[in-house]
Amino acid sequence: MRRAQGIAAAAVAAALGACGATGSGDSAAQSAGWSALHPAKLARTEVAAARVGRDIYVVGGFEEKTGKTTAVVERYDIDRDRWARVKSMPVALNHAVAVEWNEDLYVAGGYTAPECCTHESRALFRYDPRKDRWSRMASAPSRRAAAAAAVVAEHMYLVGGARGGQALATLEVYDFEHDRWRSGPSMPTPREHLAAAGAGGRLYALAGRAAGKGNFKLLERYDPKTRRWKRLPDMAKARGGIAAAALSTKELVVFGGEDAEGEAKQAAGTIREVERYNAKTQRWSALPDMPTPRHGLGGVALGRDVYAVEGGPEPGLHFSNAIETLSVP
Repeated sequence: MRRAQGIAAAAVAAALGACGATGSGDSAAQSAGWSALHPAKLARTEVAAARVGRDIYVVGGFEEKTGKTTAVVERYDIDRDRWARVKSMPVALNHAVAVEWNEDLYVAGGYTAPECCTHESRALFRYDPRKDRWSRMASAPSRRAAAAAAVVAEHMYLVGGARGGQALATLEVYDFEHDRWRSGPSMPTPREHLAAAGAGGRLYALAGRAAGKGNFKLLERYDPKTRRWKRLPDMAKARGGIAAAALSTKELVVFGGEDAEGEAKQAAGTIREVERYNAKTQRWSALPDMPTPRHGLGGVALGRDVYAVEGGPEPGLHFSNAIETLSVP
């Protein structure tokens, strides 16, 4: 495998202020257990990613050459360690979410402004990999960006995010079969730049941040059967701008993100620590640190393998084309 080369560019002051990032990152060092794969063709940050079969699709975000929002979609073939560009989205989006259902890719929400971070979207798009074709589905009830989404029991759960600079607790549920949305009970803690994962028939909302409150260590779980939220044990590291993936019906992995100003003992930077949650024991444990810590990244899993895709190696508007994988014991 060839080691992915992270690419960073100078921060744009206006974007930093709008996205709420400050500080500087630290240099990357290889961590035991992680492997670097072939780098993506495009260096990006604030992307969305989802796995469809044995391919990983990375959509939107900000791209390095212009620093602007992009509609580009790239596909990573896990078996061949190879990237290819596919049909771009109908609109350019950053801070969107992506999930897989029935071998199709779905992309929701995000900001449509060329620069961070205004003009939240309520659009939902579906991509058919077999036809290389996008179609527009029923729009979500509300506009938002920097949210999180996961598939649970044949539905997509879209939770949290931001609108007008304010963190949201909103939960909206999309029925894939009927192309229809409904509202669900709000999350107990409003937050944006969080992650979500579906496991064991339940939705897990992990970490994130809110203006004036910094990053959270929170783990909250929603049970669609009882329509109730429950707070679970906090993770060790507060983080926002993260990715997460479910390894099984009882295991979650959370990785990436950036420190909020004043949280770290040193200057704010991107986060190396990786944590695993066991839903059976309700305990967190540490996994090997990321070799290239990033925020605004994509995250997926295939079996016991976790993939960290692109994202910013420093807080703010920085870019990477790195993809790295960790085989979890």
